[in-house]
Amino acid sequence: MLNLTEEQIAIRDTFARFTDAEIIPAAAAIDEAHEYPTSMVKRLADLGFVGMRYPEDAGGSGVDLVTCCLALEEVARGSMSVAACVTMQALMGTKFLEMLGNDDIRERLFKPALALDKIGAICMTEPDAGSDLGAIATRAVETDGGYILNGSKTWVTSAPVADFFTVFARAGTEDKLTIFLVEKGSDGLVIGRPIEKMGVWALPTSEVAFNDCFVPASHRLSAEIGDGEEHLRKLLSEIRIVTAVLGVGIARAALDEAVRYAGERKQFGKPINRFQAVQMRIADMATDLEAARHITYHAAQLLDSGAPHRKEASMAKLFATEAAARICDNAARIFASYGYAMEYPVQRFLRDVRFTLIGGGTSDILKLVIAKELSV
Repeated sequence: MLNLTEEQIAIRDTFARFTDAEIIPAAAAIDEAHEYPTSMVKRLADLGFVGMRYPEDAGGSGVDLVTCCLALEEVARGSMSVAACVTMQALMGTKFLEMLGNDDIRERLFKPALALDKIGAICMTEPDAGSDLGAIATRAVETDGGYILNGSKTWVTSAPVADFFTVFARAGTEDKLTIFLVEKGSDGLVIGRPIEKMGVWALPTSEVAFNDCFVPASHRLSAEIGDGEEHLRKLLSEIRIVTAVLGVGIARAALDEAVRYAGERKQFGKPINRFQAVQMRIADMATDLEAARHITYHAAQLLDSGAPHRKEASMAKLFATEAAARICDNAARIFASYGYAMEYPVQRFLRDVRFTLIGGGTSDILKLVIAKELSV
């Protein structure tokens, strides 16, 4: 049971009001435009979302993860595209700059990114390396004044609009993962073909290539060659909890739409919410949602308190996103043929929710993580 502070309630309500007034009315148009929603994400940055998890001396507000999740849940119920864009900027797109960047990088790139004056992207996945980080083939070879980077990345979110890229590549004699920063316009940086996706249309995704791309020594973010996986592990639980919250948010939207529609749609002379089959489906959806919220916020509380949380973060991401997929599917079934029609938002929920099943680790990978934590 969450016992929220007055500050947490105020932050949640601020983003709830913004979602109701600004995001929901524009969600369909944002989706159909297939373009990064710069103005909407900028307004969320102005409300302080991007800087929530960063300390005040870095330009953020330093709130705990539970508070951040409360805000994100509201945004996600309005538009998964907007929520995904702002989450990538607030976490994966900027975190390594704040953790590892020098003063110049922080001033020129990180601080402007908190206001969305700069957009960041992370380059980790490769054509032959998704869940298997050991298969990453991009390499950085030391040269005078820096490194020469060669390799190909795929599924790079925000790449077409990004001003800088955090890149995981192999370096050093032991070929371990090391983190580099590459700025837009660098020689050898090539933004490749866009990847057309079934959902989250407003978050542009593409391939990125590094062809003899020079990276100055000052842009090696890793303090030591080969410490990339260690830094990623520090962030992984938060990524999984935040992805779980994205699932909770879209599941809320799907349940709300299903309940509303079931009260309006009439068959055989009465609203379909009077039929037991529909009632049972809605009951399953509501129960899944409640369980997803509890397991997700429990994991966030554990992380905030400094308690062990790796297993719980994996459980939250696994359960909440799978539950969200079930809820969105059940919502579409309640809408029946109209659940297949583009004029209703439920089709968007059904498409967008699959985004949450992938980021932060697939369900099968998470099951292996959980089993390992249980010493199975």
